[in-house]
Amino acid sequence: MNQAELTAGTLEAGELRRTPQFRFFRRLARRPVAVAAIVIILGVYTAGVLAPVVAPYHFDDADLHSTFASPSGDHLLGTDRLGRDVLSRLIWSAQTTVIISGLTVIGGSLILGVSLGLTSGYFAGRVDNVTMRVADALYSVPTFLLILIINATMKDRIKSLFGDIEDFTGIDGLVRSGAPNFFLLSMALSIFGWVGMARLVRSQVLSLREANYVLAARAIGSSTPRILFRHLLPQLTNLMVVTITLSLGAVALAEVSLTFLGIGVEDHASFGVMIFQYAGPTNVRAHPLLLFAPTIVVASLMLSFNLLGDALTDILSPRRR
Repeated sequence: MNQAELTAGTLEAGELRRTPQFRFFRRLARRPVAVAAIVIILGVYTAGVLAPVVAPYHFDDADLHSTFASPSGDHLLGTDRLGRDVLSRLIWSAQTTVIISGLTVIGGSLILGVSLGLTSGYFAGRVDNVTMRVADALYSVPTFLLILIINATMKDRIKSLFGDIEDFTGIDGLVRSGAPNFFLLSMALSIFGWVGMARLVRSQVLSLREANYVLAARAIGSSTPRILFRHLLPQLTNLMVVTITLSLGAVALAEVSLTFLGIGVEDHASFGVMIFQYAGPTNVRAHPLLLFAPTIVVASLMLSFNLLGDALTDILSPRRR
């Protein structure tokens, strides 16, 4: 390798080190707690996405000849009172968490929250007043009560709708797969999920709408969508990354809690269902692993989201670097 090639390689490496992405990942890699949190989150979410492939059994496969079996080669975490494999139920429960948290954060925080926050902060005035009053109204209503009402009034209609979709498209198994429950719970959580993101985005846009580059874009005749999504939205990336990370954890915990209380996911594996079914005094005394397994997974996942959110805040916030 000649001197010119060495110089070019050195320059390329130097340019790479100056990129924001490289600096971000370097700072993140220097935080062992954040790296451990990422590993746990990726492990749970990867298991959920690949549940049909990696789970040894279907979550509802029962073997009445092998009830309350101890951990073994066939059942690494044992079985429950119906002979269902505990490890498989954990993996399929992770799939429920992935679906609910993904749909809610995409539909609520990203699409609704960012869009409403951008328009509210940029246009201000009446648009801002209406948006924020709606947000205040949603905050004033108990979340549990509203989700309970939505679940009671819409459940049968949503199942009927998905049944009609099956008949019209010829796609079988939509209702059996739990899709109506996923859709209903995600929709209910999205009604509240946009508020926090919208308020954060609005507060940032209010301070940026009079920035020189925004005024220059207006002066040259840039359209409003271009100003919002080309000039303002990129400035909110750091805020959105931190908020989405924390939102994923909050939605995952909400799904587990609501399902535990009986108004969440039905006919599908869920950490909330497992904790509810295995929390009886008899089970806890005789078979503590049944309760400990889902509880440890949920606690580890929630802790990981919070630790990662704190680390991202430190890394991405200029005041805390």
